[in-house]
Amino acid sequence: MSQEKRLLLILAAVQFCHIIDFMIIMPLGKTIMEVFDISPGQFAWLVSAYAGAALVGNLISTAFIDRFDRRTALLFLFCGFTLGTFACAFAPTYFSLLVFRASTGIFGGTLGALVLAIVGDVIPLERRGAAIGWVMTAFSVASVVGVPSGIWIAAEYGWSAPFVATAMISSAFVVLAYFIVPSLRGHLDDQARPQVQKKDRKAMEAAIDTAALQEANLPPAGMALAPKHGLRKVVDPFVRIFSDANQRAALLFTMTLMLGHFTVIPFIAPYMQINIGFEDKQVGLIYLIGGLLTVVLLPFFGKLSDRYGRMPVFTTASMFALASIYALTNLDTDSIFLALLATSSFFVVASGRNVPATTMITSVVRPENRGGFMSIRQSINEMALFASTLIAGFIITEGPDGKLEHYEWLGYFTMLMSVIAVWAASRIRSVA
Repeated sequence: MSQEKRLLLILAAVQFCHIIDFMIIMPLGKTIMEVFDISPGQFAWLVSAYAGAALVGNLISTAFIDRFDRRTALLFLFCGFTLGTFACAFAPTYFSLLVFRASTGIFGGTLGALVLAIVGDVIPLERRGAAIGWVMTAFSVASVVGVPSGIWIAAEYGWSAPFVATAMISSAFVVLAYFIVPSLRGHLDDQARPQVQKKDRKAMEAAIDTAALQEANLPPAGMALAPKHGLRKVVDPFVRIFSDANQRAALLFTMTLMLGHFTVIPFIAPYMQINIGFEDKQVGLIYLIGGLLTVVLLPFFGKLSDRYGRMPVFTTASMFALASIYALTNLDTDSIFLALLATSSFFVVASGRNVPATTMITSVVRPENRGGFMSIRQSINEMALFASTLIAGFIITEGPDGKLEHYEWLGYFTMLMSVIAVWAASRIRSVA
């Protein structure tokens, strides 16, 4: 196996662990509420603490992540994530579990951004779609294998057992990453080159400025600016990102794509149970079949985007996604087969378009600034995720017969966001 393939497998494993850790707490809600004697609202804080901390972690890492070897950053964040997951398993109180979940989210959220930054650094743009397709299958594998296994482990050994299992798996991958992931300093070399090229010119300008200041009996410019130098280093990445129209378009694209994807997801299972008549065990088929299909087809979407272009593949998949979202949110049938067909098609095309979308996003920034940009991008993702949940909860209501109403309205909003995402994607230009 080539070194590139080994690296992609490790990155996919990192994503798998991160996604499992984020998802596993949701199906354990009833047990955790009983163990810690907390309300549903308090449990909701456990779920949101991870995403909120990930948002903060990504904002902080934006200013610093590009200053380190990618390997060093990956190992540091992965170790912190693993320790946080272990700590969650042994939390004695609700408050300590809340703190440990937030701590894990700080590391886990930044890990997701760093993985995509590494793929962007290592894989050439013409082959990047296929590589991202493989890495993104981690989400599907987590849905198909990780979450059901975690639920079974919790039923057999208690609520903390899935966290122990996830931490042990993560520990094994930390060791593998230590031996497999090479030093990745290309982005640091790219940062150094422009500085070397500008060195002589800056020295000349400084000499001229210093002479002029001495004539005016003023201190050299460097002395005046020195106290602000540290702050400037922190602020510069944000200024660079938000002053670039191309990168702003990519962030708008990220936000609208998330709103055009995740907004309908929280109510898929309740809608199928309450309105369509799915039994509890049949709900599992939604994620099992949809997850299996995406495991098989996501790499295929990557190959298509490499061969025919990222924008054409994304636009085509988005058009199919519009039809799939409409069918899913306007479903009115007692046929389990038709319902599974609608949900599976949504999983495939909505997830499939994320492959060329992510590939496009990684191409809007050069390697020396990619880590910081991907951290900001991950923060936008977390904000859109939070907003989509609020929007869904605001639109969906319970009818007099107990059924969910206005799910189709949610579908129309999601379709509108998907159309805006296509427009935003057309504004993106590759700088690779």
